[in-house]
Amino acid sequence: MRFAAKYAGVKYRDFCLDYKTKCDAMIKCARDFSLDWVTVMSDPYAEAEAFGLKVDYIEDSLPLQEGFLFNSIHDIDRLAVPEIKSSGRMLSRINEIEYYSKTVGDKYFTVGWVEGPLAEYADLRGLQDACFDLYDFSAKINRAFDIFVENAINFITRQVKAGAHCIGIGDAACSQIGPELYRTFCFKREKILVEHIHSLGALAKLHICGNTSEILPDMIKTGADIIDIDHLVPEIDKYIPLLKGKQVVSGNTDPVAVIQDSDSAVITADVLDCFRKTKGRGIVSAGCEITPGTSIANFSAYSQFAGKLKF
Repeated sequence: MRFAAKYAGVKYRDFCLDYKTKCDAMIKCARDFSLDWVTVMSDPYAEAEAFGLKVDYIEDSLPLQEGFLFNSIHDIDRLAVPEIKSSGRMLSRINEIEYYSKTVGDKYFTVGWVEGPLAEYADLRGLQDACFDLYDFSAKINRAFDIFVENAINFITRQVKAGAHCIGIGDAACSQIGPELYRTFCFKREKILVEHIHSLGALAKLHICGNTSEILPDMIKTGADIIDIDHLVPEIDKYIPLLKGKQVVSGNTDPVAVIQDSDSAVITADVLDCFRKTKGRGIVSAGCEITPGTSIANFSAYSQFAGKLKF
């Protein structure tokens, strides 16, 4: 995201808030580096802002939230599903997908996005208090998570109708809570979102940052077509036999140590290693975001070698 904005020479505030600026930057990156997809992601606050979170959009850096929406567990009681037509950021995402559909059509794989339930709650409550709440206030958490899922379903529907080929589900904080809490609060809800995406004829992508080794079998069981695997997962190959049908994994090159800080020899060796471990069921990708400090030479090497791989 930030690499694309920097490469296109646009301020990150504009990248977040102006849909044409974002799309043009993504298309330029896709064209110049032979990428297969374009995405709507820039930050996790589109839905959070619709729920009422105050966000400060920095001129040339990531947005910052102004405190939290939930300063007490009882603040959940006033939570309600927002109307998309009243949310500028959510509407902007729909505009982005429509713009991709009109300008590039099916040339690139267009990926929309929604936040998963725990990621959304952590944005509104703060990760530390969110983790305590999972133990202390399960009934209120279930109510909040159900509202997040209802909103996500509405948002998914609008994005697919606008032309998205795929919807990513970002539930980054799930790597921090362990498998028991993941299964209790998040797995079934992510599965509901995946099934809804499939019912609309689109593909689903599940992204959870961090070392997800303990929950990867469940992530695969959600039925998501693309499972992102972060570079912090040490043994990507052990999960390939768990994939069903046409499922694939995406990852898991280290975006800093390998893509940003190494050289073309290290980059090509890493891509080849990941390619072999995924046995033809892997998308060449970093384990998380390409950094804005990555050189054009290094990212070009990464892309060029990926293009030479043959199944």
